Amino acid sequence: MEPQPVLPSTFVIERRYPASRERVFAALSREDQKRRWYADRDGREGTEFEMDFRVGGRSISRTRMGADTPFEGVELVSEEYFHNIVPDRRIVSAATMTLGGRPISVALLTIELVATDSGTDLICTHQAVFLEGADGPEMREHGWRVLFDRLGAILPEA
Repeated sequence: MEPQPVLPSTFVIERRYPASRERVFAALSREDQKRRWYADRDGREGTEFEMDFRVGGRSISRTRMGADTPFEGVELVSEEYFHNIVPDRRIVSAATMTLGGRPISVALLTIELVATDSGTDLICTHQAVFLEGADGPEMREHGWRVLFDRLGAILPEA
């Protein structure tokens, strides 16, 4: 059986948060804060999350998909490597995702933070190739939108 062609995709998500750029960056870069909005998600069990936030460092998230998904009990692993960090301004990382041990995507993620009079604008550019069995660009974009909503919800407490 021949592999299916890869599906390349780019999307941009923008969010405006009523919090300082420093606070938003802390929620992206501190393991305890990122865990709250990124790893501790409804519908998934057994989440493990570790982050070594530095250039050359990595973040890894392992979860078991919940009963409300088509992949109940299957392990989803996201492994991210940090390539460029400008404190309070930018994070560039590359990530792979596997589902049940099979690679489903490789992505380049650029997050930019811009100070505004009312807080911070977050601009996320997600460039990826989706492989066989992947969730696809629409689902991935939806997932990131949900995550950035969760990020916004924890900022007052961060």
